[in-house]
Amino acid sequence: MNQTTTKRILELDLTKGLGVFLIPMAHTLLIYGTSQTQETDWLGLIVHFFGKWAGIFIISMGFSYALSNKHTIKSSIKRGLLLLGAGYVMNFLKFIVPLFLGLIPDSFIEAYGWTSPPTFNNMVYMILTGDILQFAGMCLLFMGIVDKLVKKFNKWIPIYIAIAVLVLVEFIRGFRLGISGVDYILDLLWGNQWNVYFPVFPWIGFILVGMFFGYWFKEVKRDIRMIFLRMFHFGLPLTIIGVVLCYMNYDFHMRDYFHLGIGGFIYLLGWNLMSFTLCYYLVKKYKGNKVLDFFYYCSQKITSIYIIQWVVICWGMGIFGYHNQTTKGVIPLMIVFTVITFGIQKIIDQISFKNQKHKQKSLKDVPV
Repeated sequence: MNQTTTKRILELDLTKGLGVFLIPMAHTLLIYGTSQTQETDWLGLIVHFFGKWAGIFIISMGFSYALSNKHTIKSSIKRGLLLLGAGYVMNFLKFIVPLFLGLIPDSFIEAYGWTSPPTFNNMVYMILTGDILQFAGMCLLFMGIVDKLVKKFNKWIPIYIAIAVLVLVEFIRGFRLGISGVDYILDLLWGNQWNVYFPVFPWIGFILVGMFFGYWFKEVKRDIRMIFLRMFHFGLPLTIIGVVLCYMNYDFHMRDYFHLGIGGFIYLLGWNLMSFTLCYYLVKKYKGNKVLDFFYYCSQKITSIYIIQWVVICWGMGIFGYHNQTTKGVIPLMIVFTVITFGIQKIIDQISFKNQKHKQKSLKDVPV
């Protein structure tokens, strides 16, 4: 893979690809591991440590967005709506379809505080669960506006907005109007409950920081070394500040991983920024390595792999149960679901490749 001709940023692809590869393992633990396995066993501690890689995807999304000169407010809104749609389709496939097939155990339904069988309202709740695809879709609705502001003023605009978001979230987190439907939109924006896992506030701050580095990257004429080292220079002090704040008041600053407080946000942002620098050195040393090529592939298939692994893992509850596996049981399931996920992705790739070849052949056969 030639970085010059493809214009892909291998350092960015590697960082995302590593995270994509770890996703099925993290979600296997989340669905099948007992509370002890997730919270106190060595496997849970390791997976949760590396599972904090989600910020990587979000920063990368902002970085990549800033590199394109083709974005408009209209195109961003269109892409945002498509991602929102993909997120709800994924929820339907991972919850509702296996539910009607009898593959969802009662223990999973009861974990929501419901009784089995779930009602229509319960199923609507599951379909509307806000995941990272809904988050990305919502953010795209605003990113075109940020892009316009940057072009009018300067690259620091995303940083200013990110700081404002971080301050404001503590005042608006969980705010609702008591109007059905409207409250759901507000939950997607700044919810503090478990119907939304990645609310726009404060997670959009990661996208905004990624946009800042993307614009800076263009400004210095794609100087990869300079930008990825700057990520470390920004990331290290942020990580230290975040750790100190969380140590001082963990409940306020960390809250939980999905609804971060100020200190938790700063800590995870810093940690993720330093990860980009690590991947810069890995690419520099091992460029052309087949293992790295696999992670580049993972990065390119990020959305489809994400949807596939969730569907496969949730369907698997019909065989393996829910929250009932110890570390010895979770490890083989991690391997199984990772292999199945990438196996399905390869099949989809082959079908797509054959269809593309067939279309090209059909075009050649058309008389001029």
